[in-house]
Amino acid sequence: MSDRKSFVLDIRSSSGNQLIDITSEVSEKISDSGVKNGICHIYVPHTTAAVTINENADPDVAIDILAGLDDIVSDKLEYRHSEGNSPAHIKSSLLGIQEQVLIENGRMVLGTWQGIYFCEFDGPRSRKIHVKVIGG
Repeated sequence: MSDRKSFVLDIRSSSGNQLIDITSEVSEKISDSGVKNGICHIYVPHTTAAVTINENADPDVAIDILAGLDDIVSDKLEYRHSEGNSPAHIKSSLLGIQEQVLIENGRMVLGTWQGIYFCEFDGPRSRKIHVKVIGG
């Protein structure tokens, strides 16, 4: 068995701004990889989307994150980018397009309340998330 496995998750967002909990999908790919100890790298190859790790016990946290980002990044400015989605690009840059999670005994090392979120800022759209599981 190789000590590196790559997977692609297909995600469909249903609104313009949305946080989608992908923790169980990433966990499934780790299990499918057979890697017991190592690192899981999650990468979003989109300029108007992101990935983040945060609380997933209370759904209001995701709503609050989106509200906070909307407060920080105004959609009322006169942006020069002609597609009209500059706020989505800025939000993507603020949160980032990649995360890494340790794997121990075949499971992600996440805090009690932590989950992994795909962050949509220019939806609804079909998106891809790359997951690479590396043993070691």
